[in-house]
Amino acid sequence: MIGAGAVGGTIAALLDRGGHEVEVTARGLGLDAIRSGGIALSGGWGDHVARVVANPILTRAPELAIVATKAIDAEAAVRENADLLRGVPIVVVQNGIRSISTVRAILPRTDVVGGLALFAASYLEPGSVSVTTTGSTYLGNDGHGLDVEYAANILGTVMPVHATHNFEGAQWTKLMVNQINALPAITDLSVQQTIANRRLRLVLVRSMREAVAIALEKGVKFEKLQGLSHGILRTFRRMPPAVGQILPFVMKWRMGPTPNPGSTLQSIRRGHKTEIDYLNGAIVDAARATGRSAPVNAKIVELVHGVESTGSFLSPERVAEEFSFVSSAAD
Repeated sequence: MIGAGAVGGTIAALLDRGGHEVEVTARGLGLDAIRSGGIALSGGWGDHVARVVANPILTRAPELAIVATKAIDAEAAVRENADLLRGVPIVVVQNGIRSISTVRAILPRTDVVGGLALFAASYLEPGSVSVTTTGSTYLGNDGHGLDVEYAANILGTVMPVHATHNFEGAQWTKLMVNQINALPAITDLSVQQTIANRRLRLVLVRSMREAVAIALEKGVKFEKLQGLSHGILRTFRRMPPAVGQILPFVMKWRMGPTPNPGSTLQSIRRGHKTEIDYLNGAIVDAARATGRSAPVNAKIVELVHGVESTGSFLSPERVAEEFSFVSSAAD
């Protein structure tokens, strides 16, 4: 397991509980905590303390490697461990749409499967993770290399797994789900609080509508996951923003009552760089590639980077002001 944050720590703990021998990579306080007390898992999938091997880099070649770093850290982490990863099947559990290509560029002869974690987990403190919302992990690839079933058969013994032949579509649907991460990072509110706030909810609706339009322009066929489907998202794009608010409300309901800070806010709270460039930024890049613009998502990226650099969060009122000049273009 390369990366033992919220997602990586959860998967590592589940694999350990299922009887697998697990080595994780970690640094600093995280490494110290795991070495001394293991990984403490709590929340939706029960409690377990995983006594796993932990090192700054891998010390032996595994039968299956799972890369669960933030997208921004993936290239460096894979390069660090490349000597022991060559020829080893790799699952890259990551947000965004570049996960498979990033690893394959470093290890071109290695079988790579993409993974999308649809469960929500919080990194409470070094060595401690909590599952706030349970869900499946989607596995797939770009039609080349490793049979996805190999990875699904291993991970499926300890957690819900779904193999898909439309992984690109699943990545784009997950990007729609990940749209809920940015506003908490800008405001220091939970996902549920941001959706409950009308000003923020309308910004979210406009950013999602813009993202769906870009995906459809690219010919993406959205995969069905977490209550979203190609038909639902196409219909959502046609709705006026005021009516489209129903979709964030449904997402909030599916998330449950446990406050979810979102992965981007968790990174900011820990003083780490976020992966916003691989989330909303991926939509901006995709728009540019088709000769279009994505002003709502571009502004979101700008504001998240502003919070990263200053440490100062914005009020919902201030956020609404920041988006006043792009709202009509998004509609």
